[in-house]
Amino acid sequence: MDLRHLKTLIAIAEHGSFAAAGDAIGLTQSAVSLHIKSLEDDLDTKLFDRTTRPPRLNTRGRNLVDRARDIIEQCENLSDIVAGETLSGSLDIGSVPTLMSGILPPALSAIRQSHPDLRIRVSSGLSADLVGRVHKGEMDAAVVTEPSQLQTGLSWHMFAKEPLMVIAPKGTKGSTDRELLGAGPFIRFQRFAWAGRLIDTNLKDRGIRVNTGMEIDSLEAIASMVKHGLGVSVVPDRAGAALPDEVEKIPFGDPPLNRVIGVVERRDNPKAHLIRALVEILSNLAGDKRSKSMEDDN
Repeated sequence: MDLRHLKTLIAIAEHGSFAAAGDAIGLTQSAVSLHIKSLEDDLDTKLFDRTTRPPRLNTRGRNLVDRARDIIEQCENLSDIVAGETLSGSLDIGSVPTLMSGILPPALSAIRQSHPDLRIRVSSGLSADLVGRVHKGEMDAAVVTEPSQLQTGLSWHMFAKEPLMVIAPKGTKGSTDRELLGAGPFIRFQRFAWAGRLIDTNLKDRGIRVNTGMEIDSLEAIASMVKHGLGVSVVPDRAGAALPDEVEKIPFGDPPLNRVIGVVERRDNPKAHLIRALVEILSNLAGDKRSKSMEDDN
């Protein structure tokens, strides 16, 4: 794809017609038309409604204009990036709710302090939905649990492994995960989340029967329920959100299981350098949290 063609598209959006865009950027109207035809051929889609005079951008064209501005901005800032200057531009990311209440806020705070000109927009959702939106180009990246199978055209950047723990009210007797799980009603983490499916699959594979009393989509709420003696559960020991001291906890699984978390982006993402900066900060924070947890245990 030729960046000149993207600049031509932006000029049309800003000036209203092929002819006006050509006057603004020093091209003939026929050259503008050739740029747009090449761009449409590269993308295998139509960007204009040609039933009107002059042709008007359709929905795909308008969406591409926003992306094209970001691409051009980042390309023009490449020399600054290589030189280690402050990052700028915009980043649209998604995150599962369990990370938005854990490691993501301190990561976003850290990246804002390091790169105050970088604008980040965040939306929440389930891992599968967010990965689908990244694949469609609706967002730049998503912070999610590791997919069981990664779609073609996507890249995965792991930054932490969170151990899954069986938690029970303080004082509950049991030296194994199986014994703790049998000590009370089971408070289930939402089974349509990828981590919830991992937990369910392991319970079935090991023949562990649980008496489900509740199904909750908030890890904070589950921990609070367990803390107040309302049941037992399996939850990730999250980076950036420690489990309460007032619970018993034992690693879950044989061998113990982890929830692997990371960032998904498109392989052709023009904002890959911004994603790398975010992944680096998330990795550092996750490492700091795990180190502190090990010190506390010792």
